[in-house]
Amino acid sequence: MYKIKTLNKISEVGLQHFDRNKYEISEDCPNPDGIIVRSAKMHDMELPASLKAIARAGAGVNNIPVDLCSEKGIVVFNTPGANANAVKELVIAGLLLSSRKVVDAISWAKSLKGKGEEVPKLVEKGKSAFAGPEIKGKKIGVIGLGAIGVLVANAAKSLGMEVYGYDPYISVDAAWGLSRAVHKADSLEEILADSDYITIHVPLLEDTKNMMNKERFALMKKGARLLNFSRAELVNTADLLEAIKEGIIACYVTDFPTDELLDVENVIAIPHLGASTPESEDNCAVMAVQQMMDYLENGNIKNSVNFPDCEMTRTTDYRTVVAHKNIPGMVGKITTTIANDGVNIMDMMNKSKKECAYTIIDSDKPVSDEVVEKLIHSDGILTVRTLNRIK
Repeated sequence: MYKIKTLNKISEVGLQHFDRNKYEISEDCPNPDGIIVRSAKMHDMELPASLKAIARAGAGVNNIPVDLCSEKGIVVFNTPGANANAVKELVIAGLLLSSRKVVDAISWAKSLKGKGEEVPKLVEKGKSAFAGPEIKGKKIGVIGLGAIGVLVANAAKSLGMEVYGYDPYISVDAAWGLSRAVHKADSLEEILADSDYITIHVPLLEDTKNMMNKERFALMKKGARLLNFSRAELVNTADLLEAIKEGIIACYVTDFPTDELLDVENVIAIPHLGASTPESEDNCAVMAVQQMMDYLENGNIKNSVNFPDCEMTRTTDYRTVVAHKNIPGMVGKITTTIANDGVNIMDMMNKSKKECAYTIIDSDKPVSDEVVEKLIHSDGILTVRTLNRIK
């Protein structure tokens, strides 16, 4: 029986995918095999020795001590794309809000309360202050063509915009989903120089932090509108505020408010609503549960942030999976130790991701407990599990 601990209220639509004959789900489980979490902070949490995997029902993993998990051989999953449609819809809303000054107009209309029969005349007299351009026919640059960026690019094209996309690392799957009508930009500078609207859809990494800064704003055409529904730190706040003052940025729409941005003219700060739909929460939970189950039962890894994607269809009833450091000689050490016990390897796969690596081995008979112990105590080995089917 696998034990699963939930740290937040996880969608029941997702939890229903667990086979209750194999899984025990609880908020109080002391020695879980797996943890499913949304936003709960785990950095101060003691990770039990029993823990094999953490699944984040969402994309960001800032609340999880990923480096510590890597050291312990704990696989950390996230659910990229599960909330993509929800974010895409909010980006489109932000696109329209950035053009038509709807937020300011609504606030102004509320100020007319109590004017009685004068209200219609005041509306007609004052509405010109909130005029803004249509988006049809305008150029939009989409920076980052992952699950969300592709949906945004395709939706913008459907709305009649001229769409340019930039992503030097676009995946094959993303490329298949991208409309052929989306133009390929050869550089970030091209996107910045030519676009009336720019929307950012890249992960927060060391080399993307503050990617929108003074130098990049200087390349943009005056009056551009910038949307950030990815992470606050992608945009340098001080440089942004200066760009707004200079008229380079006509409007900044973000899903990540900070104190410096609140109540600033030409800034629309949305309180992190990107994935706040019941459908998104369900989709994230379903994906998290399915990835957790496949890992615990079959040792397959998909959408891990610290270990490589490594999936192999079972070819025998006997499977051994090894999480280890990505250093020379590890595969030879693993296979030799297993073979020396008279076990024949029928199929195997090895993948690596930065400092971590993972090996799946299907064999003609079970790997013994003695071999498992020998492997676990070998330098560079993080975890070893045997996942044998019971006949």
